[in-house]
Amino acid sequence: MASAAAPAGSGAAASPTLSKPLLTTSNRPLLTVGVMGAMVMQILDTTIANVALPHMTTSLGATADTITWVLTSYIIATAIALPATGWLSARLGSRNLFLIAVGGFIIASMLCGTAVNLGEMVAFRILQGVFAAFINPLSQTAMIDINPPERQAQAMSVWGMGVMVGPILGPVLGGYLTDNFNWRWVFYVNVPVGALTFAILWFLLPSRPKAKRSFDFMGFAFVGIAVSAFQLMLDRGQNQDWFSSWEIIIEGLVAAGALWVAVIHLATAEKPLFDRHLFKNRNLVTSMLFMIVIGVSTMAPMALLPPMLQQLFGYSVVQTGMMMAPRGVGVLVTMWVAGQLIGKVDTRIVIAIGLVLFAWSLRTMAGWSLEMDSWPVIASGFIQGLGMGLVFMPLNSLAFATLDQHYRTDGSSLLNLMRSVGQSAGISMVTVFLTRNIQVSHEDLAHHITDKVVPGLNLSQIFQYGIVSDAVFEMLDGMINKQAAMIAYIDDFYLMSWISIIVLPLVLLLRRPKGQKIEVVHAE
Repeated sequence: MASAAAPAGSGAAASPTLSKPLLTTSNRPLLTVGVMGAMVMQILDTTIANVALPHMTTSLGATADTITWVLTSYIIATAIALPATGWLSARLGSRNLFLIAVGGFIIASMLCGTAVNLGEMVAFRILQGVFAAFINPLSQTAMIDINPPERQAQAMSVWGMGVMVGPILGPVLGGYLTDNFNWRWVFYVNVPVGALTFAILWFLLPSRPKAKRSFDFMGFAFVGIAVSAFQLMLDRGQNQDWFSSWEIIIEGLVAAGALWVAVIHLATAEKPLFDRHLFKNRNLVTSMLFMIVIGVSTMAPMALLPPMLQQLFGYSVVQTGMMMAPRGVGVLVTMWVAGQLIGKVDTRIVIAIGLVLFAWSLRTMAGWSLEMDSWPVIASGFIQGLGMGLVFMPLNSLAFATLDQHYRTDGSSLLNLMRSVGQSAGISMVTVFLTRNIQVSHEDLAHHITDKVVPGLNLSQIFQYGIVSDAVFEMLDGMINKQAAMIAYIDDFYLMSWISIIVLPLVLLLRRPKGQKIEVVHAE
């Protein structure tokens, strides 16, 4: 069994010798595999079920509208449970909570695979989402704790690769399992992976010391209400025509009101849910703002590309996944590069270069056409991956570089919560713009369909041909729809490229840790 290091408040952490991690383990490389396995398993489940929804609809007796609760219930449960991670980690111990989270996630995955109706599936997905909420921040904290300060940048590089590559692999793996086996294997696949991960964590994972800490139920309740109401508003807004529906108006008012009460309570409570010292750390607060933008700009393209490539270009699910894979390769390349540069080059410059690369890739995507082949998708995806790698890992390193080790778990919870909110908001935003721009573009294009642009046909006299005229107009409408959809996708890519550029000034708010150096340390 791995042994724990001295308590977080001991003087050893402040020693000028930067060769020992906060927590020690007998086999750090293998433990890293276990921690990453748990995190990637959880990240995959945010996207792996997407491609299986049509198959679930028939099997569970759901409708196209209600089946989306399979995704929504998981996201909402994860967002609500996230703020409690720090308190539970202190009371139960980080090791115990991590093991409970992984074990619970495996059991919930098995239950999801056995669900026979939509009610059971939603209930089991909520359970799965609750356990999943603890895995991400605990895995990030563990990667920092088991590595000495001079290796923490590389550790965040490895961790960030899983966060960024996971959502890309999800649809590919989900499509393969659904096409070749059954949609239930989307959930059953977690069992062997989770069992191996659990075994590694059981034997090697050290623990932070437990601590008595009161729980702010009021703060937790209002944060949970705000997040869940906001998530419901985003998920159901498009189907309910947004603020033309009283449901969406009420959800928006509840989210705004609960957020206001939560902010006031956290600012004035004697023992708030999150220690107010967290919000005095400029790097952490700036990183939280960045995380919202990263959630918007990284997840939105991954939500837009699969339907675009399959519906407009006719690629299969597996082909679509393969075309998106170069994005993951780009992430792997620059996360390794960024890990080597931290401490040698101003990290803020690295982040700025990453944002510019990311914006450039989105700008090239705005130049796509229906006549192109697969290479523009592959090239822009690779460039986008390069930018993502240069932003995400250095940003995480800066967020924790000036943060006291006591606050690592809470800080990680806040960063993951902001990223989750950004992802939800980004997907909803681009979906709304896509739908509305398709309608506007369709109307604009239809006005230009005349005899001059359809040679050989007299549109004013074609009605006399009966069935033939219906076929002609159906063909023309299909062509217009396809062109209108492409225009709408291009507009979304333009929007995301500008968002990536607009946030560049936030880099100036980040503070470089004084005297931070990267030392070459040989294996122990």
